[in-house]
Amino acid sequence: MSSIQMQKASKPTRRSAAERMVEYGAIDNEFTVMEADIGKSTNSYLFGEVYPDRYFQMGIAELNMMSAAAGMAAGGRPVVVCGYGVFLSMRALESVRSMICYPNLNVKLFASHGGITAAIDGVSHQSTEDISHLGTLPNMRILVPCDTISTQACFDLAMENPGPFYMRYIRDAMYEVYGGEQDFRIGGSNIIKKGSDITIVSYGDLLFQAVEASNELFKMGIDTEIIDAYSVKPIDWVSIKKSIQKTNRLIVLENHQRRNGIGYELAYRAMSEGMVCNFISMGLDDTFAETGDYPSLLNAYGLSAFHVVANAKKMMGKAR
Repeated sequence: MSSIQMQKASKPTRRSAAERMVEYGAIDNEFTVMEADIGKSTNSYLFGEVYPDRYFQMGIAELNMMSAAAGMAAGGRPVVVCGYGVFLSMRALESVRSMICYPNLNVKLFASHGGITAAIDGVSHQSTEDISHLGTLPNMRILVPCDTISTQACFDLAMENPGPFYMRYIRDAMYEVYGGEQDFRIGGSNIIKKGSDITIVSYGDLLFQAVEASNELFKMGIDTEIIDAYSVKPIDWVSIKKSIQKTNRLIVLENHQRRNGIGYELAYRAMSEGMVCNFISMGLDDTFAETGDYPSLLNAYGLSAFHVVANAKKMMGKAR
């Protein structure tokens, strides 16, 4: 039983991913990159500066961009498609489904501004339904890293494994939780902190809220186990199930609609196997978010560390 120390990050995961993309360009000289007119925001312009002949600015036309990416991938060249998560997952959904996932083409979706991390950009740029939409598509895999090390590892996983991937990144610099050698795999997860009272499963930016809450709960004598479910699809049910069997309590915290998020999937898996546990799913409750700063939005929609602590205390019968 212990608390966790997080280090302030110097850059957001969208920047870390773009920098790794540049590095990977020297390892693999086959893949190309397509961008939807927001290269400065996704940071994909870094690749274009180094490899201008492999970088294509497609304009504000995500549907057409996906079709072009499918055509190039069908010809044998892997493609990384960059843009905001909300547009890659919804404006271009039919093209992703029929032209990329159906033929199982080697196209990687690089999605910046995941969930409500878009915050001040407003609901039109907040991708709070993307995992639900893309997670239903056969052949699509979804990776959501939280910091620099996990971002670089997940980018490599997507590039080294053929077929479609959706990689969801954070708008702003937040924290670093990983250090040294870490194991990342498709269908994997990592235990950030071991505990015996409550299992907390999260991914991406809200993993930091889980850690902050865990540190507060530690002071109250509540021992939490935190699992980073960076592989959202396929999810690491084996490891999560083992943790739930130990704690008999589960909190799922995700920057996404609760409906059809990983909370729904884990509840289904548990019920289908006859498991019984105390369960709370934390996410947007069938609502759009508002425009505002990121911390205020977390508080407004019950996704902050404060709300995790309150739910954990309720579970343990220690609510005031």
